[in-house]
Amino acid sequence: MQQALTANEPLASPIKNNWLSHSAKFWFFVTVFGQWIFASYVAIFYGGASLEGNFAGWNKVMPHGYIAGDTIGNIAVGTHLLFALVVLIGGPLQLIPQIRRLAPKFHRLNGRIYILTALILSVGGLFMVWSRGVAGGEMTKYSISINAILIMVFASLAVYFAIKRDIKTHRRWAIRLFIVMGGVWFFRIGLMLWLMIHQAPVGFDAKTFEGPFLTFLGFAQYLIPLALAQLYFNAFESQNHLYKISVSVVLTLLTLAMAGGIFAATMGMWLPRI
Repeated sequence: MQQALTANEPLASPIKNNWLSHSAKFWFFVTVFGQWIFASYVAIFYGGASLEGNFAGWNKVMPHGYIAGDTIGNIAVGTHLLFALVVLIGGPLQLIPQIRRLAPKFHRLNGRIYILTALILSVGGLFMVWSRGVAGGEMTKYSISINAILIMVFASLAVYFAIKRDIKTHRRWAIRLFIVMGGVWFFRIGLMLWLMIHQAPVGFDAKTFEGPFLTFLGFAQYLIPLALAQLYFNAFESQNHLYKISVSVVLTLLTLAMAGGIFAATMGMWLPRI
């Protein structure tokens, strides 16, 4: 996907960035492919249960997803799932330069929908976490809450710099927003990669879903991708060939690991429920 993560030409340095561009395209393609598999799972599993009127079926995957008698809470969860589909499908389209160039009106409209949906999802996520609880204990609440706050901050900054017509900075914040919006997805593929490697719940209790590894993953799900994005931005503007190649290699290796996590999550979590 041409320059999906380069934030387009304004970030380019005089030195060729072919290796970086190729590694970014690889990361973007694998990420979008994996997120759209996840979107299909959400639509078929949760959507199917809803169409059948079996809202209690949500609880097979999402603890406390449906609570009999809690109409407001159940609507909030259902809306959260619906909006998750909107961002999983529409988010990647914002980062494709061909769409920005050939369909600017669609880019602006889709961007407004994406930003608004991101804000609603972050507020809804906070409500769900602190009103209904979440598997994983108190630290999971904090990691999810920080993720939600980052979404709100990054969405606001992306809009602010778009209004100011600082396109280079706007695109960087849009990329960061795309990353934190994928926090739940990154958590799942990270967990499934870990389980595929160890063939056992190492570092956490499978019954309570608590443990040091899950605490680490709760924060790493967005902090590591954000750090990698910053390394990429720096490398793209750097004049140091070795630094560029090093970042490209790291990005490629982590993308391969991510692909392994997508495979494990698809075969172990999503495909069996589709």
